[in-house]
Amino acid sequence: MVWELTTNIVLVLYFITIIGIILMLLMENRSPVKSIAWIFVLILLPVVGLLLYILVGKNFRKKMVISHRSLAKWKERIETIKGDPILEKSFPKQYKNFAYMALNSSNSTLYVNNGVKLFTTGKDFFESMFSEVEKAKKYIHVEFYIFNSDTIGSKFIEILKRKAKEGVKVRVIIDDVGSWLMRKSSVRDMRAAGIEIYCFLKVGLPAINSKVNYRNHRKIVVIDGDVGYTGGMNVADRYVEGSKWGAWRDTHLRIEGEAVHGLQRVFLSDWYFVSRTLLSDDELYYPTPDSPVGNSLIQVVSSSPDCEWESIMQTFFMAFAQARNYIYLQTPYFLPNQTIVNALQCAALGGVDVRIIIPRHSDASFALKSSMTYIDEMLNAGVKVYFFEEGFIHSKTIVIDDNLSTVGTANMDFRSFEQNFEINTWIYDPEFAQTMKNIFLADLEKSSQINLEEWRNRPHLEKFGESWARLFSPLM
Repeated sequence: MVWELTTNIVLVLYFITIIGIILMLLMENRSPVKSIAWIFVLILLPVVGLLLYILVGKNFRKKMVISHRSLAKWKERIETIKGDPILEKSFPKQYKNFAYMALNSSNSTLYVNNGVKLFTTGKDFFESMFSEVEKAKKYIHVEFYIFNSDTIGSKFIEILKRKAKEGVKVRVIIDDVGSWLMRKSSVRDMRAAGIEIYCFLKVGLPAINSKVNYRNHRKIVVIDGDVGYTGGMNVADRYVEGSKWGAWRDTHLRIEGEAVHGLQRVFLSDWYFVSRTLLSDDELYYPTPDSPVGNSLIQVVSSSPDCEWESIMQTFFMAFAQARNYIYLQTPYFLPNQTIVNALQCAALGGVDVRIIIPRHSDASFALKSSMTYIDEMLNAGVKVYFFEEGFIHSKTIVIDDNLSTVGTANMDFRSFEQNFEINTWIYDPEFAQTMKNIFLADLEKSSQINLEEWRNRPHLEKFGESWARLFSPLM
């Protein structure tokens, strides 16, 4: 009798909780697709669904943990940084509106006379970055989503420790979830050497439900304010050694010139969050180059769940909408929202040559399965979709019309648009765009084009599994 009464009480409380969560979902006014998906999960998988919602489902955008960043002081500081927001006399007319949108959405200053170098292999990237870090005289700022204590990670740690002992100020931010393979002993050794290192949004009970779903996916290195690195590569052996499917194909940038200030601003904003220390010495952190170092115009666009706008997604949309000749896109995870789907379809239907390279094999099988369900609607609109066959493509790049291109950390998916802290560099430079285009075409030679009729004739069981994965993709 007591057991039966207790069971009934638990069931009543459980269903009250479920109803309460459903009401909260409705009141949050999030995407109907996401709301319906969560309601479906809560009803179909009662216990598991509730645990999933507690862990990753609650919408903390602009609330709770993120609002605790208390960046009002930092944002006031940003307004005082010298430099013209937009240099109209230097700006390509066809992208003026695009630049203003990036400025208003993400406070992204336009920087002129920058030098940019591309890396398409981890070997070349790490050799360059390690060499520049060895030259540091004042400070080294490092921010990565994944920073492992493997061979490449240990080599980087030893260089940073040595520089710290030489008197160079070393500051490091790692994501607590992405860098879970970094050994605690490595962190202790770094701190003992004088390196300041912080975990971004550290996850742990009882706060796991409010933090695990918001990750810092940025990759930034700034050396003395003169040289910066950003792009798709993390600190891990696989970026050099490859994966079980072959090479790990990725893209990273080395930047010289005042555009490094854009990377610096994002890093120092994140540093203020993790350390509560405001670094505001303009001369030290935003040095003026002695002379022009290149011809590239650059805007550094960041986005995060505490921002008013989904800035990087908005730049993608506007760039696609303005394309006239071609859009060449690479992404490891293709789970676009309806805004991006419509932009790509409209471009292709309007006669723009839209090509997308995605991996045949992936380090995230669930995401890959979900990606497969978007291929039919892309092909049907005339978008050309290709599977990269020689390894795993982790590159996150876009090149448009021989003029505009971007390299960054944001994937073409829900999480990058809404939940992650991301950073993308937009480059207005025909010569650089041509280099990007040539790299894309070279990757195309290593890829196979998907035929619409053959794609639709795949086994029903395979398509059902992909559709099932897509149903849950808005929850992740």
